[in-house]
Amino acid sequence: MGVLKNTKIDSLLERTSRSFYPTLKYLPDKTRGQIGLLYLLARVADTIADSKSGETQVLLDLLKSYNDVVQGKTSELPDFSELAKIQSNESEKDLLNNVSYVVEGLKDFDDEDIKLILECLDIIVGGQILDLERFGPAMEGGIISSLKSEIELDDYTYRVAGCVGTFWTKMSLQHLMSLPTDKEKIFLEKGIRFGKALQMINILRDIPEDLRFGRCYIPEEILSDHGMKPSDLLDKQNIEKFRPLYDKYLDLTNEHLDAASDYIKMIPKGQFRLKASCLLPVLIAQRTVTLLRTGNVLDSSDRIKVVREEIKKYAKKIIKALLIPGGVKRLLEKNKDSPDKLL
Repeated sequence: MGVLKNTKIDSLLERTSRSFYPTLKYLPDKTRGQIGLLYLLARVADTIADSKSGETQVLLDLLKSYNDVVQGKTSELPDFSELAKIQSNESEKDLLNNVSYVVEGLKDFDDEDIKLILECLDIIVGGQILDLERFGPAMEGGIISSLKSEIELDDYTYRVAGCVGTFWTKMSLQHLMSLPTDKEKIFLEKGIRFGKALQMINILRDIPEDLRFGRCYIPEEILSDHGMKPSDLLDKQNIEKFRPLYDKYLDLTNEHLDAASDYIKMIPKGQFRLKASCLLPVLIAQRTVTLLRTGNVLDSSDRIKVVREEIKKYAKKIIKALLIPGGVKRLLEKNKDSPDKLL
């Protein structure tokens, strides 16, 4: 069974995953629990890694100890009480105070599902460890550090999101659908790009926030090629100088989103809920790319995002598209070309 049996876990999931929860609600019961639990396990790790603490080694030790327990290498969870106290987000504070419930949620699933969950979590935690080693804790006012190259950028997007595309795909193939072997490989590759697309959106939208905490995910050597350095991105007046490079990364994001659209088209027609769960984040991402192209992302006072009312409109469009032959393909293509008109 995929549905989470533990009501405490389900409550934590709803409170800590507001942006992801609409997608989760669409998922078929056979995979909703596994994907929801992976989200929570990864959110615990993310909360540890992003904590506003001055001790890098403390956070690294907590992160590694937590992962060791989840992976079954040790049995005693570290004490998160002090870390919970410094959380400004109440749901994340509650999450750290209830990590044991989240870890116990693994008992609800069979060995193969647990194996896939743990494989993906291990990759995600590896990415967070790299982040801490590169940047240190997320402290305001510190020196800005940057990724060095596009190889590091691609590796980072895989570790924190592309691997989730692999997990999601394997869960779907294990519980919901089947494809010929050659198509499975293509499906997996496009699933990875689906995850990378969503992470690129986060990176390209959150530049001012990341810079505030000393982190720049735009590679230093590529900035240098455009006559810039990471600290230049603190000045919103530099948007025109930054725009050619920024548009290049938006183009890459759109290429990943094209792969995500192909991914959705490969899902069998009868899998309405699975299609819907994939459609919503792609439509939102396509709309976000459009907004990012026209706004000034370096202006921290004007955070670019798709508002809740727009998401509700997308949800209605999805239902209609699923009921009409060829509706999904038309919806994806129309939204990519003219998301403003679709709304």
